[in-house]
Amino acid sequence: MARIIESQTGARRMIKMSVDDVISVVLDYQRIVPRFSTTEEARNYLSDTVIYIPEDS
Repeated sequence: MARIIESQTGARRMIKMSVDDVISVVLDYQRIVPRFSTTEEARNYLSDTVIYIPEDS
């Protein structure tokens, strides 16, 4: 499960991901990207794609 780490300076928060979270994101990426012939097409599609990572409670 992912864990959000608050910044002490008020800047952007960080997300600490488990190995399983990283593998899940990579598998989603590999499932989505082969549909496209160029990196630009993949980038355009992924910019509109939401990948959820469960937060550790």
